[in-house]
Amino acid sequence: MAVMKITQENFDLEVTQADKPVLLDFWAEWCGPCRAVAPVVDEVAAELIGHAKVGKVNVDEQPGLAAAFNVMSIPTLVVIKNGSVVSMSVGAKPKAEILDMVLKETV
Repeated sequence: MAVMKITQENFDLEVTQADKPVLLDFWAEWCGPCRAVAPVVDEVAAELIGHAKVGKVNVDEQPGLAAAFNVMSIPTLVVIKNGSVVSMSVGAKPKAEILDMVLKETV
């Protein structure tokens, strides 16, 4: 599954009700570090097919979701499991760290 675009409208279905962990990447077009981490998030999504879902939240288009997660800096990566935040990280991270954030929640 490719990276999903997460909005207020699909958040409950795709994230809250998900039967597996969900990695959310809070980002914006104008954010250099966000653009740098985007291909890494895409690679992580490809590797996690069947184990976790991966979604992107554009903070400019979805300010309500950004506020709900107290996102103050981007990129912010959030892992949600069973509707609750289990991990949160601010700033660009290497692929191994992002995978570790998610994989520890799949067991």
